[in-house]
Amino acid sequence: MIEEINKILRHEANAILNIPVNYSYEKAVNLIYEHVHVQHGKVVASGMGKAGQIALNIATTLSSTGTPAVFMHPAEAQHGDLGIIQPNDVLLLISNSGKTREIVELIGLVRNLYSHIPYILITSNPETDLAQNANVLLPTGNPQEVCILGLTPTTSTTVMTVIGDILVVLLMKKINFTHEEYAKRHHGGYLGQKSRFMVSSKEKPKQ
Repeated sequence: MIEEINKILRHEANAILNIPVNYSYEKAVNLIYEHVHVQHGKVVASGMGKAGQIALNIATTLSSTGTPAVFMHPAEAQHGDLGIIQPNDVLLLISNSGKTREIVELIGLVRNLYSHIPYILITSNPETDLAQNANVLLPTGNPQEVCILGLTPTTSTTVMTVIGDILVVLLMKKINFTHEEYAKRHHGGYLGQKSRFMVSSKEKPKQ
């Protein structure tokens, strides 16, 4: 079993290392910065199923690090949640296949509300209409799932999460997000306590 675990770890690690890296990340960060930090909009992240769970994680992590973001379920959007969209927002969409029906429909609904709203797409399939029409495309590299059936979202969700982490870290650097700002957003739990300790340690005069 130890060897099997190591094999899985190598598979996942190689998938991460094979994520295509290009200037699209800079474009994505600049697009988010413009809409959120200049125009005072927000990131609206969306995905269906496992991809939706990753989108939720990215949204909450962005919010906790200084870039306001929310998760919108693509199916619930069709039943009124679309009202969360504002004119200066930017969409961050995740669809492994690039053909997820609810995500494709979501674009049409959003554009019917505000025709100019841009979207960033994380996908394994850059050849779909959804991908070709994206303002920014962030491909995953289409890794093979580590699942023994080759079906269950496993490796694909790993790389999606890492792509989200890249966006978070790059945005933190772009907005010069500090320990002080982190502490303001984390009032409870271990991270809140740790961030406040780090701030107070910086404020203490040197002996």
